[in-house]
Amino acid sequence: MVTSKHSETINKPEYFTDVFDNVNVPGFFDRWGPENVVQVYDPQLGFQGVLVIDNTALGPGKGGIRISSTVTPLEIFHLARTMTWKCALADIPFGGAKSGIRVDPFKVDKNKIMCAFARLIAQYVPEKYIAAPDMNCGENEISAFVTEIGDLNGATGKPAKLGGIPHELGTTGFGVGVALETSLGLIGKHIGLPEDLSQVRVTIQGFGNVGLGIAKFLANKGAKIVAINDFWGCVYDKNGIDISEAEKHSYATNEKLSIKNYKNAQEIPRDDIFKVDCDVFIPCACGNVITKENESIFKAKLIVEGANNPVTLDAEQALYNRGVIVIPDFLANAGGVIGSYAEYKNMSVEEAFYLIESKIKENTKIVLEEHISSGLIPRNIAMKIAEKRVLSAMNARTREDLSKGEKKMTNTVDAGLCINCIHKNTCTFLKMEYKVFCEEYECYTIT
Repeated sequence: MVTSKHSETINKPEYFTDVFDNVNVPGFFDRWGPENVVQVYDPQLGFQGVLVIDNTALGPGKGGIRISSTVTPLEIFHLARTMTWKCALADIPFGGAKSGIRVDPFKVDKNKIMCAFARLIAQYVPEKYIAAPDMNCGENEISAFVTEIGDLNGATGKPAKLGGIPHELGTTGFGVGVALETSLGLIGKHIGLPEDLSQVRVTIQGFGNVGLGIAKFLANKGAKIVAINDFWGCVYDKNGIDISEAEKHSYATNEKLSIKNYKNAQEIPRDDIFKVDCDVFIPCACGNVITKENESIFKAKLIVEGANNPVTLDAEQALYNRGVIVIPDFLANAGGVIGSYAEYKNMSVEEAFYLIESKIKENTKIVLEEHISSGLIPRNIAMKIAEKRVLSAMNARTREDLSKGEKKMTNTVDAGLCINCIHKNTCTFLKMEYKVFCEEYECYTIT
């Protein structure tokens, strides 16, 4: 593992915390990664940043740039790991990565910040990291990023004028819709829900890129969207919200523009969306919003993760125990990264949406058919598929390195211990400068 840090010995602004300085980077490491953790600081513009390249066995690390005043290296690591599984499950030649900039996005010139961040991580782009939009980062910021890097392949989600397929077209939300529609067709009757989208009641948490995208998808399918919220508030209408009117309040950057100001529905407290009586709940905001402490208040029978990591693992188990199914993020919201791959391969917008639909429909079918036959939690089934693909690629890369002689063999040990290997003292392994490969059991790790 390589850990890099670029910083200045300078007095930092008071609002900077020590979350970057005190982070236990080695504590992130396991058999899958991360390969690189890069921390940066710009003393003139006053921001901290982090890039986590988790695993590149399948291809360059792919993941968005998150801009937030609360972003931490641990959060970015978890998101990078999710991207590793997301790309593997989607069966596209990208690895997992993520980056974050710790600054208040509403109080800075984001394009200027983005250019500075691009300069600080340029050595990794695009060979090991390909950026994309994320929270508070859209096509304009991505345009600034690739312009500064000097390589259009340095990011996807670029404006159309730069040959991109902007995430603002709703690729992620469209994929969430495909996952939901496919799920209802496969397991709706098993969990007491209609198989037809036009007969379900849906609530959407978050009304930005993903929330608006899924709202449009559902409206076109005739679904009844009974509640929507954003950072400032929530609106509820048991008869359904008119998305063509509500869209005016999407992407709100202040309370005046918020969905709470939508006039044709009842305003309720923001977090009361968790209590709304509905069939399907779609979290499209941030992580860890459904926890063991609040899962019992949810009335939905199906949760489709539009955001990354919105349901904690213990909450998901509790939900499953009472018959609520969660369609995991790295399956449901892969539309964005599949669209990114289409852009990377110079496909058209139409080809991108076709690819998103076909891949997410097929993967949802594989996971849920196994769920029906085995009774396993869908996340565990999807994880098994993704892990198998990544491990196969890691072993193939190691064998290729060996055959090319790129890693000098230093010794051979019999009856040794392969780090993270469940077979412990029963295998023979080859120890090289940086890698340990358990040949007999095809285990792989980095030491």
